[in-house]
Amino acid sequence: MDLQQMRYAVAVAEERSFTRAAERCHVVQSALSHQIKGLERELGVVLFARTSRRVEVTAAGEAFLAAARVSLDAAERAVSDAAAAAGEIRGTLTIGVIPTVTAIDIPAALGAFHRKHPAVRIRLRGGGSDEFIAAIADGSMDVAVLGLPDTMTPKNVNTRVLARERLAAVVSADHALAARRRLRLEDLVDEAFVDFPEGTPGRAPSDLAFRAAGLHREVAFEAMSTDLMLSLVKNNLVIALLSPAVIPDSDELRTIPVTSGPTRVEYLAWSGFNVSPVAQAFLEGLAATE
Repeated sequence: MDLQQMRYAVAVAEERSFTRAAERCHVVQSALSHQIKGLERELGVVLFARTSRRVEVTAAGEAFLAAARVSLDAAERAVSDAAAAAGEIRGTLTIGVIPTVTAIDIPAALGAFHRKHPAVRIRLRGGGSDEFIAAIADGSMDVAVLGLPDTMTPKNVNTRVLARERLAAVVSADHALAARRRLRLEDLVDEAFVDFPEGTPGRAPSDLAFRAAGLHREVAFEAMSTDLMLSLVKNNLVIALLSPAVIPDSDELRTIPVTSGPTRVEYLAWSGFNVSPVAQAFLEGLAATE
């Protein structure tokens, strides 16, 4: 068994297809299939249940892949550590970014990092703060930007506060509240909202604010994309509570401050245990630009 066989197995599991896995690994499908069959013979188990149209990971495959990913991460870390000791930063930088980043210009930061460390591969992942915290803690992610209620402190990761802000109401220009200069939470209880999915950190600031005020609101639409949220608002279907920084200047929208409205904290997060040279270089680069 070698690392290349592990890479092939991980690719098949993630792509759910031998054809797509072969394309991803830049190898002909017959060679990849041969390597997977050889690996299964060596292990004495079937890793994938497959037909001509379908591929699924078996229970034995799930157990193998968990350890294989750890082994591949360790091998990559060994290469990057050796390169760093010789003065070169290389390896993979995996970054998680929430949909509402306002405190960092992520494309500019990644561009500057790439120009300084061209040998580093950059992986950018979207998602929620809770999954990013778990990924950093288990070593599958290096750095993330989080957005959390001001009452929630991230655990099991190192963090630095990037910004604190109060969310604002955004309504259609045709909405009955569009002419208001300021709103209270009480003014919004009869409105239909669009927000992030229930239970996610992105939704928590608004849920907590209404709960603390003893008020109920209706979330009629859930979405992870702020662009989709704003499109629904423009069509006067709902209103939203968002960071003012993500609300564009538009004749179709009105942004209104909310007294005692939800507050959120944006964090930069990274591992508190054995930070990789790649992650350390990225963090130092960000600090140097502030």
